[in-house]
Amino acid sequence: MDGIEAIGSRSEFHALVERHARPLYRLAYRMTGNETDAEDLVQETFMKAWKQRARFDGRASLGTWLHRICANCSLDLLRARKRRQEANGDDADDPMGRAATEAPSPERLTLSDEVSGILSSALAELTSLERTAFVMRHYDGVGIEEIATTLGVQSGAAKHSVFRAVQKLRRALEPVAGFNKSTRVKV
Repeated sequence: MDGIEAIGSRSEFHALVERHARPLYRLAYRMTGNETDAEDLVQETFMKAWKQRARFDGRASLGTWLHRICANCSLDLLRARKRRQEANGDDADDPMGRAATEAPSPERLTLSDEVSGILSSALAELTSLERTAFVMRHYDGVGIEEIATTLGVQSGAAKHSVFRAVQKLRRALEPVAGFNKSTRVKV
């Protein structure tokens, strides 16, 4: 049995965590851009999954169900952070998407900071569905069918969400990245 309902002992639960923690961490980190938040979100995901294990009906795989819980927890955190920033008037940059450079020159660092700021702002402007679908597809390499299952939408809607996200990000990055209408991105 691979389902969470089969977990009866500590060793079985530990095996479940070992099998799914790393992909959940990657998803949470890519959505929040913060290691500590990602670690906390993975723990929260497993706690919620355990508490709601009776609700797991097996229509999707256990991994897909856990990804959906993690994505929802990440989105909740991002919404709460945004509300706090708006309430405090804080315009602190989201660390999501900081571009790494191999041999950074001052010009490269400046461009990386500019791109990072634009990307962070553009990702924040995406709808929750678009951002989650984009992160799952382009950061985690998850297929459209699994994204659709995770998000609880039809595959066409998942594909369209990824497409819209790519289009919006392309438009936002156009001034610094040189995208134009002939530049195509595979969804």
